[in-house]
Amino acid sequence: MKPIPDSITLVMRSYNEAWAIEDTLKAVFSQDYAGEIELIVIDSGSTDGSHEIIQSYQPKEFIILEPGSYVPGKVLNQGFQLASHEWVVFLNSDATPKDDQWLQQLLQAAVNTPKLGAAFSRQVARDDCEAVFAHDYDRCFGPKRESDQWEHFFSMVSCVAQKSVWQQYPLREDLQYAEDDEWTRRMKEAGYATRLVVESVVIHSHNYTPEQSYKRAKGDAIAVAQAGNVPSMSLTWFAGVFLPTLKDSIKDFQYCLQRHRLREVPHAFRVRYQQRRGRIDGYKEGLRNG
Repeated sequence: MKPIPDSITLVMRSYNEAWAIEDTLKAVFSQDYAGEIELIVIDSGSTDGSHEIIQSYQPKEFIILEPGSYVPGKVLNQGFQLASHEWVVFLNSDATPKDDQWLQQLLQAAVNTPKLGAAFSRQVARDDCEAVFAHDYDRCFGPKRESDQWEHFFSMVSCVAQKSVWQQYPLREDLQYAEDDEWTRRMKEAGYATRLVVESVVIHSHNYTPEQSYKRAKGDAIAVAQAGNVPSMSLTWFAGVFLPTLKDSIKDFQYCLQRHRLREVPHAFRVRYQQRRGRIDGYKEGLRNG
């Protein structure tokens, strides 16, 4: 078994997450890891006191973007460029390591994966996560996760990659969504591996309104279509929206029933319907304008 690196760069993206960033940074620098952690923070113009918290941890680089100028691929590429070390860890400011083994487990899996593209952590939902979204985290990262059967699955929320590999495969800067999906698909096509490290865990989740869910699903689908990765599926309302919404809602009902959260079923249905609508509309728009 190869030893873990004795120095890493940690790149953190932040925006108005003072409510979480103190806990996240404290957890980062309390890890069971004896090596050097070089901290780089790229902030999208926070106005909630985040800057003072970040500065107290003395980052090597602290970049504040102009409001409205955030482009994910561009920011991620900038993080890689600024990194002094070969191994670069990306961690969202609201993704708090669950314990002091998060980093060590992530690095151990990464260095011992042949021809690694990127390794990423398991995510568990926060206590205030609404049932429909907690169910999604369970489907993606839980012990009986559906993601094992998916064609491709990756999340940049908490991950590690090598700078030398990135130099061959930088992220696209023309996508506003799903840039990490496109990036890792491209690396996989070149023979690089992506790996979910279930022993490395961060606490991370978001709640969205049905309208926000539509916008996010549409944005992701546009980006997927622009990258040429639309799955083989019907784009009609009945086959692409109604039937998948019905199937998702049945699973949500079972999830809520088991956890005594049945009052959240109507909200879950509204979210699922808007997610499916957004996905179909996004695929169509992306294909038209791709």
